[in-house]
Amino acid sequence: MEERAVVIVGVPNGGKSTLFNRLTHTRRSITSPVRGVTRDLIKERCSSCGIEYTLIDTGGIKSVTDDVIDTAVKGKSLSVIESSSAVLLVIDGKNVSPEDEEMIEKLRPYSDKVILVVNKLDSVEQDALLWNYYAYGYSRIVGISAEHNRGINALHEHIAALVALDGRDSLDTEKTDGIRVSIMGKPNAGKSTLINAISGKDISIVSHIPGTTRDTVDAEIDKFGTHLIFTDTAGIRRKGKVTEDVEYYSVNRAISTIEDADVVILLISAEEDVSDQDKKIASLIVDRGKPIILAINKSDKWTINGAEEAYTDRLRFLFPVLSFAPIVSISAKNKTNLDVLIKKIIMLHNENHKRISTSDFNASLTRWKEKLSPARGKDGRAYKILYGTAVSVAPQEFVLFVNRTDGFPENYVSYIKNKIRAELSLAHIPIKVTLRARR
Repeated sequence: MEERAVVIVGVPNGGKSTLFNRLTHTRRSITSPVRGVTRDLIKERCSSCGIEYTLIDTGGIKSVTDDVIDTAVKGKSLSVIESSSAVLLVIDGKNVSPEDEEMIEKLRPYSDKVILVVNKLDSVEQDALLWNYYAYGYSRIVGISAEHNRGINALHEHIAALVALDGRDSLDTEKTDGIRVSIMGKPNAGKSTLINAISGKDISIVSHIPGTTRDTVDAEIDKFGTHLIFTDTAGIRRKGKVTEDVEYYSVNRAISTIEDADVVILLISAEEDVSDQDKKIASLIVDRGKPIILAINKSDKWTINGAEEAYTDRLRFLFPVLSFAPIVSISAKNKTNLDVLIKKIIMLHNENHKRISTSDFNASLTRWKEKLSPARGKDGRAYKILYGTAVSVAPQEFVLFVNRTDGFPENYVSYIKNKIRAELSLAHIPIKVTLRARR
């Protein structure tokens, strides 16, 4: 299976075909109270939260059968699971049979991509039955009624999260043309000198006059077995000092390069103090989830012992939003520490594209919760994290499903963020942790 696919599996008459029709807004799959109506794989293009995939309805899987057709259906159903992006295991929430339990065990090796769909919960009163299914050990459990359109939006969210993690086809988040690096900073910080030093060519005009660079300029190099594309951007001044229309559009274009960049270098001159504009640029970069390196240029100007340490400490104080970001002292003019800078770029790119499996993330979550629990709310009720999932890379984003979001302790979310950085090898990049309520 070359494209990304979501497979619906389960025993006969669990409601798979009804769910297929509900998700695809079609009547492709025949629904009937007679068990085993669906035999062939039925495929339809589908979308969840804007993410497209192929949805496949499979024949019901019977545990024991001598029927040659049933055996073929079972083999066909199981064959597509291995190469799927996500598996919807549909069971009847009112009546779990031995066949259901056997299927639950059979799919345990694929738990990272299984969503246990508890169907036929037709009323709010029946939602309480959902808690019984956490005993089976699956992290993704959704209660629905396919017939009455209950819980379908929550199911779409889970499907989108899993499909987004599967890098296939044109929807892959990985870029194939190399690591794109945007060099940003105030005018005259040395951006053009840096891109010329890295490329070994006079690609960008170097001048002591601020604002010389107006268009974005690219330089491509191969270093340490990696292809890198550096973009020199117009220096960003605060709005009141942007006087020309050309400069206005140049600055907007410079800011837009953040979106296309894999890594951003924020270049700061060692001869100048940090400005509010530097802080605003840093916030723009972090808000977009881009890895960032603080590069202190013109470090050759330091003549006092301890000057580098003092300047670095000051940057840490002035940029609390970049507490995770590497700081590298360079001299673009003298080509000092440029290899160190490039190695940091490659390191950040690899971190930002690291995939964290759901099973590994939830195993870590369990340890972190055992070590420290969230404080209770003012009403005395406990806050609980039920489970979590890594929903995307580049940027790295995690979703924690909790019993309630209102008033959830921010310091505990910070605690989880710090643990993700420290124990999942994501220490140097921005990460986003979002809370979602699950009853």
